[in-house]
Amino acid sequence: MIGKLKGTVDSYGEDFVILDVHGVGYVVHCSSRTLQNLPPTGEAATLAIETHVREDMIRLFGFRSDSEREWFRLLQSVQGVGSKVALGILSVLDPGTLATAIATGDKASVARGPGVGPKLAQRIVSELKDKAPAFASVDPALIRLTGAVEDNSAPRPVADAISALVNLGYPQVQASAAVAAAMKQAGDEAEAKTLIRLGLRELAR
Repeated sequence: MIGKLKGTVDSYGEDFVILDVHGVGYVVHCSSRTLQNLPPTGEAATLAIETHVREDMIRLFGFRSDSEREWFRLLQSVQGVGSKVALGILSVLDPGTLATAIATGDKASVARGPGVGPKLAQRIVSELKDKAPAFASVDPALIRLTGAVEDNSAPRPVADAISALVNLGYPQVQASAAVAAAMKQAGDEAEAKTLIRLGLRELAR
């Protein structure tokens, strides 16, 4: 199995790069985000590789980091997500942003991936949310809070404050993050109006 390739960029295709390694040209399929960040033709490049072997073909998938490759694998553990959809999601969300979106239940961000409808986005978030925090640079308090809001177990003032910020036009994840920060300042017993005021101050930074 091939785990890494280091060579010279020979040429680019719509969704792949040909990497010349000691005279052998490897066709490596990548997300558009990875392709955009690779160097020009003729320059050196290194890619982490995932090898898919089937009866009729061998396909190589390339990634700029081990984290991106790990997400490629994780995404495909969800029913309905193949290599094409996984690459599509990684084309619109980098690994850190994807981890945060899943950890905080941000289905809308996941659904931005080509071929990902609302139902599939929900399945991805539900099945991977326990694994996402390990990859996300996100406050554990925010993950707990968004989980509580999702299953309607959050305190009423907290739920009301998040709802108020969402009604003002802020995305659910941003509203939840702002209220989580407000709770650290005001304490768990704070009223909704206090959380809204402090949350707006956070969002204005």
